[in-house]
Amino acid sequence: MNYSDTVNWMFNQLPMYQNKGKSAYKADLSNTILLANHLKNPEHKFKSIHVAGTNGKGSTSHMIASILQEAGYNVGLYTSPHLIDFRERIKINGTPISEEFIVQFIGQNKLFFEANALSFFEMTVGLAFDYFAKQVPDIVIVEVGLGGRLDSTNIVTPEVSVITNIGLDHTQFLGNTITEIAREKGGIIKPKIPVVIGETQNETKSVFNELARANNAPIYFADQLLKDSYESDLKGSYQANNIKSALQTIVEIEKKDFTIDESAIKRGLLSVVKNTGLQGRWQILQEQPKLICDTAHNKEGLTYVMKQLNEEHYNSLHIVLGMVNDKNLETIIALFPKHATYYFCRPNILRGLDAETLRDFFIKNGFVGMAYDSVPEGLKSAKNNAEKSDLIYVGGSTFVVAEII
Repeated sequence: MNYSDTVNWMFNQLPMYQNKGKSAYKADLSNTILLANHLKNPEHKFKSIHVAGTNGKGSTSHMIASILQEAGYNVGLYTSPHLIDFRERIKINGTPISEEFIVQFIGQNKLFFEANALSFFEMTVGLAFDYFAKQVPDIVIVEVGLGGRLDSTNIVTPEVSVITNIGLDHTQFLGNTITEIAREKGGIIKPKIPVVIGETQNETKSVFNELARANNAPIYFADQLLKDSYESDLKGSYQANNIKSALQTIVEIEKKDFTIDESAIKRGLLSVVKNTGLQGRWQILQEQPKLICDTAHNKEGLTYVMKQLNEEHYNSLHIVLGMVNDKNLETIIALFPKHATYYFCRPNILRGLDAETLRDFFIKNGFVGMAYDSVPEGLKSAKNNAEKSDLIYVGGSTFVVAEII
């Protein structure tokens, strides 16, 4: 198989959460451990930083990677999901894994994957860890896919564990309360491994303190420890806590014989996009009219983004909006401004929410807008209607943003 055939096989033959939802989720590490043993335990062959959280874990992971790159280290980065190309998930110093490596890895292990019915995510984690074990970067930033305790990435023993924040997302897997979800994400806390908590929350602080004590793990609440402000090329006021999470992680990794000076920290935070290729975080795609996209898709993330949107100056606001069908619209609709014109659309994935269903729900709640057959059609209509002094915002789902970048 060539690269295109290989990736299509990965997407089509095995269940994948981002397309199928709950049916693809496996609340068990047995398959991951089986695969790790089959691959001769690649997770033991590189140093790592493990990052979990409801919001901000992607931005924080990329910030940490950029800072370490500026300090002169070779830095691996494993994140999910991707926006355009599957290879975005696995990088070293911002360069994606090669097509050849993916083709070879799948070809060599395809029979094992099929025989053991491995999920898309288990298979991808195995691919990433095998790649890093063979390339031997100085350190790898590993972003949790879903949850923490039972996530396939949770076979690493990192230098530092990081939990950005906790919100009510993926409740069908992780629990219906902030406390339950915190316990699941806190499952990445390991014995004697320092853990950085990005955001102090009343409902979660005692959970994390309890888990840290049980594991004899030093715990640091970054938002309470760091007072200095730093600028980043990742715009949006909501990045402030992510910056603090990244900085406290750097403080901890320096205790593990890594040397990072102040200039590397400043350069790293200002060069996240250039160094890592991260996209879709309050990304300004054009001016006149100003076009902004953001991947925020749950209550906590959208709260920050809508607050940022409210600080923008414009004549009229146009919002191109699409979501997945397991989203609880009741919990987020109050966050959206009613003075905007909406362009409702369905992201092009199996679990995309029907555009007319989304439109009807919003109209019933006093909003104004029309449904469109696709994200590009919705954006095209918004551009046609917008004046130079207007603002167009595109979001509601990672998959909506992926279609317009």
